[in-house]
Amino acid sequence: MPSSVALSGLAVLSLLAACGPNPNQAPRTGDEVKQRAIDAQTARQRTGAEIQDRTLNRVVHTVYLCDNGERLSVDFDNPRQMATVRNSSGEAVDLFQERAADGIWYRASNVELRGKGVLATWSVEGRQPTQCRAVD
Repeated sequence: MPSSVALSGLAVLSLLAACGPNPNQAPRTGDEVKQRAIDAQTARQRTGAEIQDRTLNRVVHTVYLCDNGERLSVDFDNPRQMATVRNSSGEAVDLFQERAADGIWYRASNVELRGKGVLATWSVEGRQPTQCRAVD
């Protein structure tokens, strides 16, 4: 006569088998691989309106590496039309958004961040402006 532990184990295995294929199991054929890739991409795609809403209504974090060796960590607070820039030393400055013909433009009394796409120029009064590239 089987023990109650063995019967419980068989019941659990039966339930797991009824759930269908294991989503963590590696696909076996090229068609399965292709379908999983399509499913993963489709699940992550956003419409243009969703992307714009996310960008305009949230804080977006970006890290820039600059030609002068400086690393800038920037929080673009789009609802408040501000950006907080932290340099490699941990010093922070709040910049206010300006109207740019194209790209971004944030400034305060003696600093400015301007750019388009992944490239930006970081300017601090009394220093040579440096070119930066978004890496994050």
